[in-house]
Amino acid sequence: MKILHNNKELNKALTGQTNINFVPTMGGLHQGHISLINKSQNKSGITVVSIFINPKQFNDKKDFKKYPRNIQKDLKILKKLRVNYLYLPKYSDVYYPKQNQIIKLNKNEKILCAKFRKGHFEGVLDVMDRLTEIIKPKKIFMGEKDFQQFYLVKKFIEKKFHTKVIDCKTIREKNYLAMSTRNQLLSKNQFDNAGKIALNLKKFKNTLKNKVNLQKLILDKCKILKKKFKIKIEYLELRNIFNLRLSKSIKNSKLFIAYKIGTVRLIDNF
Repeated sequence: MKILHNNKELNKALTGQTNINFVPTMGGLHQGHISLINKSQNKSGITVVSIFINPKQFNDKKDFKKYPRNIQKDLKILKKLRVNYLYLPKYSDVYYPKQNQIIKLNKNEKILCAKFRKGHFEGVLDVMDRLTEIIKPKKIFMGEKDFQQFYLVKKFIEKKFHTKVIDCKTIREKNYLAMSTRNQLLSKNQFDNAGKIALNLKKFKNTLKNKVNLQKLILDKCKILKKKFKIKIEYLELRNIFNLRLSKSIKNSKLFIAYKIGTVRLIDNF
């Protein structure tokens, strides 16, 4: 594996490469990231993984400061996977090559996490735009755990670049909690309860088949989860996977949740 510390090294290494697979990460690598890398490596071409904790997608400065970082562990994982290149840019490599741009979400896109994390997805789209322009990948691999992020990035990137954004299934812990770098911030009791919440919602989604008045059932489930697990739920909504509109049927739909357990914010979909 070759580590590219700046854009000069990246340009030298990737010149002439026309079949680049890209896995963008913020580090804190886990089995979910590994699954993205494996999928990339199973396709033709070379694999470039980036580690860049993007400050512009954190709407809370405290969240940015406490975001888990372990570069030595990440390097061991990537070397073991025999990744072709690791792009490890500085802030200036990503943000100074081009002028600042204004990215705005449409009114109908300010839902789910976009409603509760002001500026978050604008920051995500900005950095993905810049990384795509710098690396020029043919394919980008992203996980479904943050389905709204995947949806918005795919829509934005595929419209602007000749790049395909490929979704990869959510990888879960043994207790069914979706793998996330933020899981490291959970206590054992919180980790166990988060797994129970995920299993509870998976089973609940299955009970919605052929039911009517789904919104009331979902509202009731929200109240039950809040009371049972002492969590603060930002949203629990059923939405269509093709346009993210509220859905009255589970066909082509996912159940989306964002909640805080203690001070840790978790998201998932089923």
